Amino acid sequence: MDTTAPNVIMIITDDQGYGDLACHGNPVALTPNLDRLHGESVRFTDFHGAPMCTPTRGQLLTGLDAARNGALNVSSGRTLLRPELPTLANVFRNAGYRTGLFGKWHLGDNYPFRPQDRGFEETIWFPSSHISSLPDYWQNDYFDDVYCHNGERKRYEGYCTEVFFDAAFDWIDDRQRNDEPFFAYLPTNAPHAPLFVPEEDRVAVEEHFTRNEHQLPTLRTGLRKSIIRFLAMIRNLDTQVGRLREFLEDKGLTENTLLIFMTDNGSTFGHNYYNAGMRGNKCTLWEGGHRVPCFIHWPRGGLTQGRDVAGLTEVQDILPTLAELCDLPLPPGGDGISLASVLRGDDAPPEQRMLVVNYSRMPGNMDYPSPDSPAVVHRDGAAVLWKRWRLVEGTALYDLDADPLQETNVLDQHRDVAEAMQKHLDAWWEDVEPVANEHQRVIIGSEKENPSMLSACEWADVFVDQQQQVRMGVRRNSYWHLQVEQAGEYEFELRRWPRESDLALTEASEATTLADGDLEAGKALPIAQARLFIDAKRLAQPVAAGDKAAVFTVNLDAGPVLLHSWFDDASNQPICGAYYIYVNRLPA
Repeated sequence: MDTTAPNVIMIITDDQGYGDLACHGNPVALTPNLDRLHGESVRFTDFHGAPMCTPTRGQLLTGLDAARNGALNVSSGRTLLRPELPTLANVFRNAGYRTGLFGKWHLGDNYPFRPQDRGFEETIWFPSSHISSLPDYWQNDYFDDVYCHNGERKRYEGYCTEVFFDAAFDWIDDRQRNDEPFFAYLPTNAPHAPLFVPEEDRVAVEEHFTRNEHQLPTLRTGLRKSIIRFLAMIRNLDTQVGRLREFLEDKGLTENTLLIFMTDNGSTFGHNYYNAGMRGNKCTLWEGGHRVPCFIHWPRGGLTQGRDVAGLTEVQDILPTLAELCDLPLPPGGDGISLASVLRGDDAPPEQRMLVVNYSRMPGNMDYPSPDSPAVVHRDGAAVLWKRWRLVEGTALYDLDADPLQETNVLDQHRDVAEAMQKHLDAWWEDVEPVANEHQRVIIGSEKENPSMLSACEWADVFVDQQQQVRMGVRRNSYWHLQVEQAGEYEFELRRWPRESDLALTEASEATTLADGDLEAGKALPIAQARLFIDAKRLAQPVAAGDKAAVFTVNLDAGPVLLHSWFDDASNQPICGAYYIYVNRLPA
């Protein structure tokens, strides 16, 4: 193996906040391996992502703000990372590295947005926001699940986090045998809900939690159980980090492997039990929504001394930092800065640096798309960060030194500070506004993916991304932004349920016992008609009892189109859209 090019392993966990680690003072978290990594790493203590999953991941992989790169939201047609942008995987691959992804992607499920389209050679992943999301394999439950392996679905034995780490070990082993430098991306789904976890981890955490919960506020029974399961998922993840470090040591890879650990946003539970002295949680603009841990360890590079680095840093800095540390060509542009000299101890983050945190909000209970949907990004939906100051949505200014819980708005006392921060936000918005709300288009009919499965998680500005919503038959609808790559005859197969469920359009799903939980029975919908609207073509057909799909054949020209679908009742009243549409360009 090239002894000068460092290998890179990047771990990013899902919904684990800054305070969900024992090394950050949490009295009930069991994280001995992450604590040890913390003690042996350079730590950025004022490091920021976005307040939700997808924006952070897009910023990490492109070095660009979410409003510039297109990946703004966790669903609702706004997860798609602009296809023309190079990713961190492209940067490594173009420089001769082998690239692999093992876990959560969440930047697009269809061509040209899949990880294999974005620079990753080896990919084991699941679609959309979480295991058991709407486009995920039906009734995946974290144990012995079906994942996407290089474009094909495959079942894996074991608990999800362990499966992803085991796959990474095997792949890294092959890279070492072939003397190939590698970039391994390990974005875990843990500890994202649903809170399914091996019993061993739950029991261990419950015992530790019970011994130490006197240090916490009083919790209601249901919340206490959920936090224990959440921390049990973190304990399992921590075990895998320990296994990874043992693996690297056994293979002689520790010295020249650059290991990064971070999380994607604020905690889903921290504000209820321990939040490291911050206000806020996932999906909020307070500090607890977007300040996350970041540990960087690299023995050969001298990054082992257990050193804290203050000063504003952000996830967009990772790409230019790795490019400098690994001597890779850096893509033009970028919103992040290289922190290589900061990591070496030769410099500090720029003191006058201002950062903007902005993202697309969840459209909540909206049943249909709207031009003023919360999913539309606005200038004033931002937080501006500057030294100890936080300007939130242009109306509240907080001084973190005097008020870490952000309880006192001091905007009137510090108008000059607020005006300077607002001026920075205005200039930033003027720069990103032309592209901030552009919808990206999934491509159909390509040789790279044909047939393809579209799901309601990419409906424009309407949120349907949970299998539970499909089970309950939520009465919502929207449309897909598509690009027809090749003119021809296309088949559209409209379904309420995914193919692997084998359920008819009007059937209800049965109650199901999972490996670590139960699903209640779903609801039947009185579907009597299916309709399709695409490229000015309006088609309809009746649905008979027992039909599992309604199939339409349409001739399409190449170019951009919008795809609408409806399921109607016997009175021709709309019920919902087709949650799944399988699209196939037919042979000429």
